[in-house]
Amino acid sequence: MFDILHRVGAKAPIEATYAALATPEGVAAWWTEDTVGASGVGASMKTDFTVAETGQYIGGFELAVEELVPNERVAWRVTGGPDEWIDTLIGFDLTSADDFTVVNFSHRGWREQVEFMNHCSTKWATYLLSLKSYLETGAGEPAPHDTQISNWH
Repeated sequence: MFDILHRVGAKAPIEATYAALATPEGVAAWWTEDTVGASGVGASMKTDFTVAETGQYIGGFELAVEELVPNERVAWRVTGGPDEWIDTLIGFDLTSADDFTVVNFSHRGWREQVEFMNHCSTKWATYLLSLKSYLETGAGEPAPHDTQISNWH
């Protein structure tokens, strides 16, 4: 199995960071505006992605909320989306350091290291910077307003 790992800090309260990760409204502010669902262990969320200029649908994910530990951890299991993502686990572990909340991100359980995994790793980095921006300024860059990194968006 292969994993994507990132770490980012934001000058923001840990409670605000947790809310941005644990609720569909929070996720919509930094990952994709088209996020629906519910918060709570056992609940599910659905995220969809479109191209900003055309509105063309390019894909989405169904996520089962696996773990919610207030101000410490959020974890989702991917239950729908591209084959490479199915049954992978996305986790956000939170800690405080000085005036930063640190997010240790993981997307674990990729069956093979393929080019799409490399693309997703870079996209996760851009979305984590969107999370940082949202927490520090109130404005993230969720899809469809995210940074395009290739023809895969």
